[in-house]
Amino acid sequence: MQSRTSSINLAELADHLGATLQGDPSARITQVAGIETAIPGTLAFVANPKYASLAHTTQATAVLVEPDFPEITAATLRLKNPYLAFARAIELFYQPPTYTPGIHSTAAIAPTAQIGANAHIGAYAVIGDQVTIGDNAIILPHVVLYPHAGVGDNFFAHAHAIVREHCQLGDNVILQNGAIVGADGFGFARQSDGSWYKILQSGPAILEDNVEIQANACIDRASIGETRIHAGAKIDNLVQVGHGSTVGENTLLCAQVGLAGSTIIGKNVILAGQVGVAGHCTIGDGAIATAQSGIPNDVAPGKVVSGYPAIDNRQWLRSVALFNRLPELLRDIKAKLK
Repeated sequence: MQSRTSSINLAELADHLGATLQGDPSARITQVAGIETAIPGTLAFVANPKYASLAHTTQATAVLVEPDFPEITAATLRLKNPYLAFARAIELFYQPPTYTPGIHSTAAIAPTAQIGANAHIGAYAVIGDQVTIGDNAIILPHVVLYPHAGVGDNFFAHAHAIVREHCQLGDNVILQNGAIVGADGFGFARQSDGSWYKILQSGPAILEDNVEIQANACIDRASIGETRIHAGAKIDNLVQVGHGSTVGENTLLCAQVGLAGSTIIGKNVILAGQVGVAGHCTIGDGAIATAQSGIPNDVAPGKVVSGYPAIDNRQWLRSVALFNRLPELLRDIKAKLK
C-alpha cells in the first residue's frame, strides 16, 4: 500500500487513538493487518469473540482490544471500540489517491451546468443541462449526471457512477463504481391483450447528507413521489432499493439486500446480506435481520429476525436446531409405533 507514514511508535499511536497502552511504548508499528495474517511490526485488532483465541498466538506487535480483554504476549491498546480504532489506524498508513482541481479536456459539460469551486472532473465525464454541483466535488472518468440532477458539497463519484434526471444528493455523498441513483423503478401495468404497459417513473431519488452507495447498487426512482435515503445510511454492493422506498438514518443495507417497492425502513436498522423485503412493508427503528432472511410482513422496532418467513431470531435458532434432528426424531417415532 502507498504509505502515509512509514512507522509510528506505540506511545504515539495510543495517544492518537485515545487508548491505554500495555506494552513497550517504543515498539514501532509499520502497517496494519488482520489478526490471522499479522507479522512483527503490525497492528491488529479483536472485536469479534470468534477471533479472541488468535490474540494469544498472533505475531502482531500490538493488538487493539476492549478494556477488559485478558493479557496476551503482544502489546495491547485498550479502548471501548477496537474496530473503530482500527479504522482510524488504517488512515495513518494508507494514502488514497489525490485529485487536484481541474476539468479534463474530454469531459462533456453542458453550458447551463453550475459547478462549484475546486471541482475535479475526470475524462469522459458527462454533466447534463441544469445540473448543479457543490464545492470540492470529485467526479472520476465516465461518471454521468443527467439533466437537472443536483449534488452537494464534497460529492465523490467513482468511475461509471450515474445520477439520473432530477435526482438530488446532499453533502458528503459517495458513489462507488457503477452505483446508479434514479434508474427507472420496475413498474408495468397489464393490458387487455396480456402485454405490459410501462408506468412512467416520474419521481426522483433523494439522497441526504453523508450517504454512501457502494458498487453496482441501484436506487430506483419512484413512479410518483420519491425514493428517499436518509442521512448517514450506507448501502452495500449489489443492493436494490425499489421505487418509492424510504431508508432511515444510519441504516445499513448489506450486500445483495433487495427492497421491493414502497418499503419503509426505519433508522439504525441492519439488514444483513441477501435479506429480501416484500413491498409495502415497514421495518421499525433498530431492527436487525440476519443474513438471507425473507421478510413478508412488518417488523417491530428493535426486533431481531431470521429465516423465511422471518421470525424472532431466538425462535429461529431453536427451530433450526430441531430441524437438524428431524431424521433422528423420525426414527424414534417409527420405533415407538412398531
